[in-house]
Amino acid sequence: MKNRSRRAVKSASEYLLIHLVPPLAVVCIHVIYLCSKREIVVDGQVQEMWQRKEKMILSFWHDQLLLMARAYKFKAQILISASQDGELIARAMAYMGQKAVRGSSSKGGSSAFKQLLRLTREPYDLVITPDGPRGPRHEIKEGVVHLARLSKRGVVPMSMACSRGHRFASWDRFLLPYPFGRLVFIYGPPLYYDTNETSAHFHQRLSAAMDATAQQARDYLENHGLSAV
Repeated sequence: MKNRSRRAVKSASEYLLIHLVPPLAVVCIHVIYLCSKREIVVDGQVQEMWQRKEKMILSFWHDQLLLMARAYKFKAQILISASQDGELIARAMAYMGQKAVRGSSSKGGSSAFKQLLRLTREPYDLVITPDGPRGPRHEIKEGVVHLARLSKRGVVPMSMACSRGHRFASWDRFLLPYPFGRLVFIYGPPLYYDTNETSAHFHQRLSAAMDATAQQARDYLENHGLSAV
């Protein structure tokens, strides 16, 4: 009886977690975004991609995940881990009109990659956090490199910086921006896999582009007399 009661309590807790946390998270995302002074800076080549309706692979670091869907105006398929935390994120993204591909380098990676590769033939942008879901922090894994090579899509590095917020003591130092601060979102120029280059070289180019875009976001705040969290 005790075991049955524990299972019932656990099931009830999981039900509440799954069904209450995602909509509450979406409300928080909207409140933070709308109550902040914000700027979205888009590279000219990305604007041209949008004008041509060319689909992209959007790449940003895992710690900046929270508000990115608010700064992104188009429908996408987002690679999200198959964990319970990933389920919460996927449900939150669904409330915001975005779809999820479930899997990661540690669980369901092969299946998720095949699904992403298939989706490159569909009219969706693809969104990847290349250091997720377990890190190391700000280190690109090979999935996005292979996806760029096989799909011939441009990879657009994206970054966010905020003037007020909190970083959690997680592996990625997850960023929670506070309301009433300043937000900046940067879309960097796209990178295309050159047929003559190696995977290692593209990996190096993308890493440098991700770092440059993150620095551009920090510099934007500093130019306005603010420091990035």
